[in-house]
Amino acid sequence: MSPSNASEITLKKNRYAQMIDHTLLKPMATPSQIRNLCEEAVAHQFFSVCVNPAYVPLCADILRGQSVRVCTVVGFPLGATGTAVKAAEAAWAVEHGATEIDMVINQGWAKARDWRAVEIDIAEVRRACGSALLKVILETCNLTDEEKIAACKASESAGAHFVKTSTGFGGGGATLDDVRLMRESVSKSVSVKASGGIRDLKTMEAMIEAGAGRIGASAGIHILSELRKKPDTN
Repeated sequence: MSPSNASEITLKKNRYAQMIDHTLLKPMATPSQIRNLCEEAVAHQFFSVCVNPAYVPLCADILRGQSVRVCTVVGFPLGATGTAVKAAEAAWAVEHGATEIDMVINQGWAKARDWRAVEIDIAEVRRACGSALLKVILETCNLTDEEKIAACKASESAGAHFVKTSTGFGGGGATLDDVRLMRESVSKSVSVKASGGIRDLKTMEAMIEAGAGRIGASAGIHILSELRKKPDTN
């Protein structure tokens, strides 16, 4: 591999690492696995770790003084808890060290097309987040294109910083069509997070090309390792 090619790969690796939320949301995740997740995130300089709320204090303690952020989920994975409960969950997480919150919309209200209720639900969580960044999970596999567009607009109106495709626990993950549609449905001030089924470099790069500004993945280390395997074209 030529020096110029190696330098290009290093730059791309660093850029991609800073787009990845290194994720472990399995309910069986143990404290030792969460510690390992944090150590991996520091070693590879991922943007954040994304964990269930109970592990926020542990991650915040391990990552104190590091650049890696702590991301957690709210109303996860169904989005069916009450608005006040979601807001309280977000506030607790932020108090204990979370700097990013990924909340799930109330999918029943979305299917009923009660967008005012959807927007209020998001806005209350946004208020509870304070300075923390809010991503809104649409669970796109359950919505029509019309509903996805409306959910994106409700999210932006409520003050969300990102719209996100999937929980990873539904009937489907991120698709290129959904990422494109979501990118087109919000202004430039709102980003798109693709999550669910992103397990290799080819898929990640396709999601970025489609408009994703953040990637949720448990396969981040494998994805970055594939960069080093690319053939030297110089």
